[in-house]
Amino acid sequence: MAGLRMSVVVSATAFLLGLLFTHWIADSLTLWKSPETQTDVRLWTAATYYAVLMHGPPQLAYVYAAVALLGATTILWSLRDGRAGNLMFDGGSIFLYLTALAVYLYSVLPNLLANFSTLPLPFTNTTPATGLPPFPPTLREPTLELASSHLVCSVVLTGVLALQAGRWWAEQADVDEDDEAEDGDETGIETGAETDRTAEETQSEVRRREKAAAKAKA
Repeated sequence: MAGLRMSVVVSATAFLLGLLFTHWIADSLTLWKSPETQTDVRLWTAATYYAVLMHGPPQLAYVYAAVALLGATTILWSLRDGRAGNLMFDGGSIFLYLTALAVYLYSVLPNLLANFSTLPLPFTNTTPATGLPPFPPTLREPTLELASSHLVCSVVLTGVLALQAGRWWAEQADVDEDDEAEDGDETGIETGAETDRTAEETQSEVRRREKAAAKAKA
């Protein structure tokens, strides 16, 4: 059961992390860039990506929410075991997982809904870069904040995967120690049995010698 729970957590986290990685198409245009390189073309491209994202099928949002809820529920369920390994690794995992959800719910979604859900697209594929209008100053900060928030969520979810990998390694080490302990117990039992047999043989030999000595005297 523990392996199943870990698989669900890792799968849900990897799924959400993959979604965030797809945003790198737009985030890479604005993240860690100097003001000189943040041209209107880059900013319009990133803003257009976010606008297209907001105009996607709403059913996808339900799927993403269901996967996120499944991952959080599974980690919380694992904490009920009360074992030290679960409290340490799953406790850290749920903290990071909830941090990612909080950043997305309180930073990313409000930003997208307020600034990009009704954003008119300024150009098409055939529009030359020189024909773009100036990028609105009011959208510059929200566009940069989206890239930063996506990066924070990605790093935090990567930490969840690292903690789950650490938990798996710790559990494997415990299993190996238990196997070694069982092997040691079996060896001890066999050694004890051999010792008992040796003692019985020694006593039998002593009795035979005593009988032989008694017959010789007679």
